[in-house]
Amino acid sequence: MEAGVTEGVVDNAVEAVQAVPEKIQASAETLKNMVSSLTGMAVDFGIKLLAAIVVLVGGMWVAKRIARSFKRMLQRRGAEASLVSFLGSFVNILLRVFVVIISLATVGVQMTSIVAVLGAASLAVGMALSGTMQNFAGGIIIMFLKPFNVGDVIVTADGTMGIVKKIMIFTTEVHTFDNQVVLLPNGALSNSQITNLSVNNTRRMDFTVAISYGDNVDAARKEILAILKADKRILKDPAPMVFVSDLADSAVVLGVRYWTSAENYLPSRGDMLEAIYNKLPKKKIHFPFPQMDVHVKK
Repeated sequence: MEAGVTEGVVDNAVEAVQAVPEKIQASAETLKNMVSSLTGMAVDFGIKLLAAIVVLVGGMWVAKRIARSFKRMLQRRGAEASLVSFLGSFVNILLRVFVVIISLATVGVQMTSIVAVLGAASLAVGMALSGTMQNFAGGIIIMFLKPFNVGDVIVTADGTMGIVKKIMIFTTEVHTFDNQVVLLPNGALSNSQITNLSVNNTRRMDFTVAISYGDNVDAARKEILAILKADKRILKDPAPMVFVSDLADSAVVLGVRYWTSAENYLPSRGDMLEAIYNKLPKKKIHFPFPQMDVHVKK
């Protein structure tokens, strides 16, 4: 019995030893297949990566060229500098994003994954920068609808008045007449009332002059009209007007109305008032002080 057991052990050992080369050969074959597969995958990925780099570099160059050509086209058509800069930058960024997407797709990234990531990122950015995006949209509206241009004098709904210096993507830069720089958000600016004082070449000036009761209204009218007609900045057509505007408590109020060019609108007003103040008293026409007559009954 012991001899039988010994023979069985020996047989098993012999079979195990004989199976070792087969297992080694099988493992070697498996390793060879893995190396071959990895090599093929590496070569394939390397080719795709090289193609993606070529697409990325070449695409960026082409995008830059297209953006420059687009800017030149806008300039040839007489577009404003702010509009050219804004649209040129926007087109350049859009083309670069498109090139990056094509490069990722060349490597092997699924387009559905890219679209999903971009969608999620757009939603997150849009929620975080809702005010900024509103200003961006307002900038586009201002660029295309052109309620004002660079160099125009505007008055906003909150009373800010000044000269437009820059129309940027998110804000508009306005310089007030006391040399303050005001940055107005385009979102609010595009949705509120704007008074453009530079659209027309001429503007009408209105102000009042008070003279004393008892003074000659016709003489005051003639003297004021003579002052207006003597100034070359005052337009002859429409003709300047002087009329009785109100009978106030202490004075007869004369309305003065004339037309002038937009650039002379404010300077002419001060000069006309100074001339009226200096010349009317020489014609025995007086400027009254506020007064009250008190009648006492005993």
